[in-house]
Amino acid sequence: MDNFSSLVNDLIDATRKHEQYRDKECINMIASEGLKSPAVNQMLCFSHDLACRYAEGENDIAGHVKKRYYQGQKYMSQIENHATDIMKSLFKSDWADVRLVSGTHANLATFKGLSLASKNNKMVVTPLSCGAHISHDYTGLAGNILGLDNINHVYNIDEFNIDPDKSAYVIRAAKPGIVTFGGSLFLFPHPVKELKEVCNEVGAYVAYDASHVLGLIAGGQFQDPLREGADFITSSTHKTFPGPQGGVVMGSPTTPALEKAVKKIQFAIFPLSASSTHLGRLPALGIAALEMKIFGADLAKQIVKNAQTAGQYLYENGVKVLAEKKGFTRSHQIAVDIRSYGGGNKIAQTLEDANIILNKNLLPYDNQSSKEDPSGLRIGFQDITRRGMKESDIKHLCDLMLDVIKEKRKPAQVKEDVLLLKKEFCGVKYGFQNVEEALNCLNKA
Repeated sequence: MDNFSSLVNDLIDATRKHEQYRDKECINMIASEGLKSPAVNQMLCFSHDLACRYAEGENDIAGHVKKRYYQGQKYMSQIENHATDIMKSLFKSDWADVRLVSGTHANLATFKGLSLASKNNKMVVTPLSCGAHISHDYTGLAGNILGLDNINHVYNIDEFNIDPDKSAYVIRAAKPGIVTFGGSLFLFPHPVKELKEVCNEVGAYVAYDASHVLGLIAGGQFQDPLREGADFITSSTHKTFPGPQGGVVMGSPTTPALEKAVKKIQFAIFPLSASSTHLGRLPALGIAALEMKIFGADLAKQIVKNAQTAGQYLYENGVKVLAEKKGFTRSHQIAVDIRSYGGGNKIAQTLEDANIILNKNLLPYDNQSSKEDPSGLRIGFQDITRRGMKESDIKHLCDLMLDVIKEKRKPAQVKEDVLLLKKEFCGVKYGFQNVEEALNCLNKA
């Protein structure tokens, strides 16, 4: 019992230290992390019992509860239906499924469902080295779990984007069942509109992984994939979309082929890949969607401004920021080639020593065996923007980063300034401070 008690005490202690460290003491710039508002956190606290319950079963073509295999569902079904309809309304889709517990789960169900619907196991994807998520790749979920045959889009490194003309040739030659867009290192809108016709020509479903940019889409600051030709959006709900951890799939089944695809995706969710679907997050998801409805345009606009400001400022101060000719980015993140200062692994660690948290990242021209020490950094701006930082604050932060990168000061010295800066930006903007505030906003509307 002594060892068990020690482990539990250590667990509690580490949890408390983490909350203090990452929330109160660090500048968080990992592009795959989001920041929930106090109201969203409060809604999670309201949902303790809901988080204990099960709701296995089938949904209808609108995404609503059709059949459940447990009792006690009357309010749970309402909650799921309301959360579904809120997401459908926000993203102007006719169908959504909010049962997914992550973005990877959303990809799993969608890729499996679309391969069943098309009876075709070939999928055209962005190369992993050029920004695709591991779940898209033959080395990850798509290949090793689902057994899909991956064929790469042609990627133009100079444009930092898919080459639409050359990818059209690939799609015609491969005749895949699925063509996928989106990714993790994702600076510019993908050519969905340009490639939709050729996807239709070969009978391929179009999937768009919006995990990183869902909040920018909601705020009208990136691209609108469903209007540009995507059949389905898959996404997490906790990156630029600042909700609780979870996933979602959305689309509009306006043809028999799309209706068939929805039913296959639903089958891939339950019974194939989910039992408990973590219902306790759904009320908080609805509050996050309300925040994006009201504050999303301003938040998304400022995120992109901050990312572009950082790209320009770092570039002007001798750091190689990619896609300079295109304004560095149109999303929440920038990509930096940091080889001349020691490489991604070294610089990510020294910045962490100064309490600036970001991640090393492979760049499109890197050797894939260099995963442990890639050339690049991926830097995200959604967290610090929601804390309230504007362009002048971003430049100050970049100066602190440059002090570390160029070894002008030791990380421990920079850390002191980071702690002072964090104290100025410890709240959460572009959201509600509590659920009552959200209700008052609705009542006024």
